[in-house]
Amino acid sequence: MNRSEGALGRPLRAWVTMVGLLLLAPTAIVIPMSFSASSTFQFPPSGWSLQWYRKFFGSAAWLDSVGNSLRVAVLVGVLATVVGTAAALGLDRSGFRGRGALRGALLAPAIVPSILVAVAMYAAFLKWQLVGSLGGFVLAHTVLAVPFVMVAVATGLAGFDRTVETASASLGAGPVTTFRRITLPLLLPGVLSGFVFAFVTSFDEVVVALFLQSPKFHTLPVQMYQSVSLQTDPTISAAASLVVTITTGVLLLTQLRGNRLTTGNAK
Repeated sequence: MNRSEGALGRPLRAWVTMVGLLLLAPTAIVIPMSFSASSTFQFPPSGWSLQWYRKFFGSAAWLDSVGNSLRVAVLVGVLATVVGTAAALGLDRSGFRGRGALRGALLAPAIVPSILVAVAMYAAFLKWQLVGSLGGFVLAHTVLAVPFVMVAVATGLAGFDRTVETASASLGAGPVTTFRRITLPLLLPGVLSGFVFAFVTSFDEVVVALFLQSPKFHTLPVQMYQSVSLQTDPTISAAASLVVTITTGVLLLTQLRGNRLTTGNAK
């Protein structure tokens, strides 16, 4: 490393550290607040207690919303991963003229403002009687999650060596066998990353969920929004801490799994 690179590296590292601390600041505040003994929001806490976690796990409304979010997120993760992986492979392997336009259309939900997507989905789903249903939430969140899966899988395809598929075919393997034993294992880190992005996108999504909710079915982000907008309930600090824990845990576990798969493939 020369002197100019070192001089540039130190300010860059300082900037990255500052941005990281800024992003982590809300988490550093909300988690201690969830253990506060106060009856209102208070930071730093004057005392420590598990009262908000007891209230959270003792509330049917909070637990139902968590269960709904997990069910929707898992189904969305599976469906979006299948659809997004197939779309990424199809766009990568095909050469038709409208490929760019189709890719743009599939990626549009990640670019268009969420409120516009929510209004359009609400109008369509109201006509199809999908508002307030598990199927409606899964379909809506899948549309939002597919672009993230496509990007993750496309990143893996960018460095994919297709000669291994040719070698597999030359040895007598059919397309299904080649995909199952060659293509999918090599793309698995990207596919798993896509699943995680789809899961987290669905689990944290609130704008579309606010439009599709019903008194009988709503997700955790909607319950959290109502807890803040309709009443000042510090239980939301415990809910927010659990959301951070779940999403971070899923991301870390998948990252570790992806690293192991990458190391195994390299060997």
